[in-house]
Amino acid sequence: MLSFVWAEDENHGIGIDGHLPWHLPADLHHFKEKTSGHSIIMGRKTFTSLPHLLPQRKHIVLTHNSSLKQQYSNNEQVEIVTSMVELNNYLKQHENEQLCAIGGVSIFKMLLDQVDILEKTEIKAKFKADTVMPAINYEDFNLVKREVHQHDEKNRYDYIFLTYQRKNK
Repeated sequence: MLSFVWAEDENHGIGIDGHLPWHLPADLHHFKEKTSGHSIIMGRKTFTSLPHLLPQRKHIVLTHNSSLKQQYSNNEQVEIVTSMVELNNYLKQHENEQLCAIGGVSIFKMLLDQVDILEKTEIKAKFKADTVMPAINYEDFNLVKREVHQHDEKNRYDYIFLTYQRKNK
């Protein structure tokens, strides 16, 4: 089963200069909760933006960068795939597992027709962003969970955790 896990602001912004435009500890905790124990699928830019390999997760990275493949060839926590065909083969081989796509935009666009679950954090603020989440037709999904949170001493912004499930797949 494939899920998308991401946060976006009120303008659908998801990144600037290769990182998140905001700091929201509750969303980082939510991300960890949703992805721990699962494979996370990402593009090279998302992978290189991570501060380190994320524990308890296998990193599936789509890139044409052959040096990255060599660099991680002996690391069981990282699998480099160099084509969409190779990524689709991985998805088929692991279709009974929970797989989480975490970005960037090209990964979300390529997998949009295959995604089963959307794990979206809506941040109730607007930020400067140079990367925007691709349009999703939410009519193809049912909202199954909605958690509204107010800002507090640790989280400067109001935010909502939303879970959608594809209607017919």
